[in-house]
Amino acid sequence: MSAKTKREIVAWRPAVSGITEVFHARITDHVYPMHTHDAWTLLIVDDGIVRFDVHRHEHGALDQHVTLLPPQVAHNGNSATPAGFRKRVLYLDSSLLGNGLIGAAADKPVLEDPFLRHRIHLLHLALARPGEGLEAESRLGFIAERLREHLGGGRASERPAGAPGLAWRLRDLLDEHLVDGLSLAQAASLLQTQPAHLVRAFGREFGVAPHQYITGRRVDRARRLLLDGMPPGLVAAATGFYDQSHLTRHFRHALGASPGVYARSADSRR
Repeated sequence: MSAKTKREIVAWRPAVSGITEVFHARITDHVYPMHTHDAWTLLIVDDGIVRFDVHRHEHGALDQHVTLLPPQVAHNGNSATPAGFRKRVLYLDSSLLGNGLIGAAADKPVLEDPFLRHRIHLLHLALARPGEGLEAESRLGFIAERLREHLGGGRASERPAGAPGLAWRLRDLLDEHLVDGLSLAQAASLLQTQPAHLVRAFGREFGVAPHQYITGRRVDRARRLLLDGMPPGLVAAATGFYDQSHLTRHFRHALGASPGVYARSADSRR
């Protein structure tokens, strides 16, 4: 590889229904040939400009835009500047948006929607943190809904706007699976509704998203166990956190102190 060539690539398969791969890359000299994917390609550019062709029409992906490339539609790609580009890509399962929207996406692959772009950015942050599957699923549901609106697919049919009973049933499910966890897809299947509507109904009723609710409940339980003298590593496992660092991050965010500091504060009272 020459001195001027620079390629930084990170890729992984998250345990989140609907996302087949996450791909982050910093590219300077690579030229992507014409190719297709069997998944939807949802791309945001953080630095630079990506030039690409779809259906013989040239497009440019900028850092303010969202690019959505449909499955089985050929496209290429390269940097529009010598400095290269940095991108973050989500490959979405083809069933998430459906084949009926492929034509609309091929005609208009670049979307000018800062709100959507920010939501995608937040989803990438959640996917990069172990143990945040419920948050990632919640964010993905809203993103998929907004993409369907852009492509003329509208919103999925929903129950009436209130649906307080639905929110309470979801809360019961979350409480039942506080330690072992419950994916949004599983909850939506059990409650026979769409994931995005489930999150919306829950937020309307309780003022927080499902992932925020369950994190708060886990932190509350962790506080009690820490004050009982249980070591933080065991507390993490007993309260549904991915590991001790996962517990520490959320505990510090909620209380401004680490689990260890919180536990030691009880010793000072004795």
